Amino acid sequence: MAESNNFIHNIIDNDNASGKYGGKVYTRFPPEPNGYLHIGHAKSICLNFSTAKKYGGKCNLRYDDTNPVKEDVEYINSIEADVRWLGWEWDERLWASDYFDTMYEGAVELIKKGKAYVCDLSADEIKVYRGTLKEPGRESPYRERSVEENLRLFAEMKEGKYKDGEKVLRAKIDMGSPNINMRDPVIYRIAHAPHHNTGDKWCIYPMYDYAHPIEDAIEGITHSICTLEFEDHRPLYDWVLREIGWWTQPPQQIEFARLNLTNTVMSKRYLKALVENGDVESWDDPRMPTIAGLRRRGYTPEAIRDFCERIGVSKANSIVDVSLLEHCVREDLKTKVESRNVVEKPIKVIITNYPEDMSEMMEIENNKEVPEMGSRMVPFSRELWVDGEDFQEFPEKKYFRLFPSNEVRFKGAYFITCNEVVKNEDGSVKELHCTYDPKTRSGSGFEERKVKGTIHWVDAKTAVPVTIRNYNYLMLPDENGNNQLNPASVEVTVGYAEPALAEAKAGERFQFFRHGYYIADEKLFSKENLVFNRIVDLKSSWKK
Repeated sequence: MAESNNFIHNIIDNDNASGKYGGKVYTRFPPEPNGYLHIGHAKSICLNFSTAKKYGGKCNLRYDDTNPVKEDVEYINSIEADVRWLGWEWDERLWASDYFDTMYEGAVELIKKGKAYVCDLSADEIKVYRGTLKEPGRESPYRERSVEENLRLFAEMKEGKYKDGEKVLRAKIDMGSPNINMRDPVIYRIAHAPHHNTGDKWCIYPMYDYAHPIEDAIEGITHSICTLEFEDHRPLYDWVLREIGWWTQPPQQIEFARLNLTNTVMSKRYLKALVENGDVESWDDPRMPTIAGLRRRGYTPEAIRDFCERIGVSKANSIVDVSLLEHCVREDLKTKVESRNVVEKPIKVIITNYPEDMSEMMEIENNKEVPEMGSRMVPFSRELWVDGEDFQEFPEKKYFRLFPSNEVRFKGAYFITCNEVVKNEDGSVKELHCTYDPKTRSGSGFEERKVKGTIHWVDAKTAVPVTIRNYNYLMLPDENGNNQLNPASVEVTVGYAEPALAEAKAGERFQFFRHGYYIADEKLFSKENLVFNRIVDLKSSWKK
């Protein structure tokens, strides 16, 4: 028996031990193609596909395309790209609409058994008749139509004789049920809209709660894994399969808690509004929690899979700190990427005692965590750029970087002392005049004196300009803890980089020394436009 990792696998282990489903484990990932997938879907993707893999079963990708009004081929393409990018491959790609004929026949079967009826109430009237959590519902005046009349009306609905909303088909269950989902739910509605897969064949479409169990049963799914909000829908899932009665061993629905992340909104409707309102560039804006956005931001599929495994599978809702996801990204990148020297808000440094016509190459390791990654040669000369944060004219307490009369180590190069601050007419710093000690070249074995500060630099003659996009959270909590758009979710700056970055390729990741992990933007990056997105900074706030 396979080792159990969570309560879902415990259920599967028990099913396999009892011989239920003959030892088969078939799962599915059933997205609705009405938007881009987000990090919450990644949890479901990893759970369904990894479960099938663990038990030697199969996992289908099935599109829940029962609502032709909201669906788009763009979303279908993005879903498939996301699943594959996360490292999974489906056994079959299927469509709910492939089963429309069977679903219609199932509805006819329910009518014949007196378990469904055509109702003329409007959507608003049905809502009123349904009752509340404290009050039972009222039966529709059309509930006792004869089987013959219901069959005729349902056929006429299919033939297009009625307008949208004029009639619906409802399951005939119990208007007094404490579970509102069982109070004669609508299972078919009229929608005169063309469908991407079936064209104009249908003008009636099944509702999700009716269609989903039938799809699972047709495909032989054994364990229909879904999020916790569908727990109250499970009685209807079981009712549909039981009352149609065509499957001797129907699938079982199992619910788990969906992913909730701090500083993150995971509603496709809300994310779509952000795109349409222009609050973000697109669905793959690097600030978005969509899988496409995380990919463009520079997150790795390995980090996301690690994150999904760490948070586990629970039956209880909880909120996960987004810093755990960022921690997983750092853990994955720290042994994979090379470092580069990049300065932001650059300040010019002139080493006054360095020969004007001299230039030399300094050897700097590519990744101090992985010596096997080797080193690179970086040019050094009289004029350099340093990071704006590495100089303070009037240093605060315990500031050990550049300030007047202080000595620091230029990483991989020499000890440098700041002697003079040259300013512009407006009082801003124009350049720093410094001196170097030629005896302190890195690797020379010099150990006569110590310095507390080590900063990085870029050679001014060979530096390449780069555009840096430092991202913050798209959402921040207000005083009531509700997520609100962060007006400062991105800071765009221009800096200088060592010349090796000019050879980067779109999608390539680096550690910018002392700044964080960055990726060459897959959309905007070119040889003429070196645009880098910050993936995560170097400091982790996550604690076990």
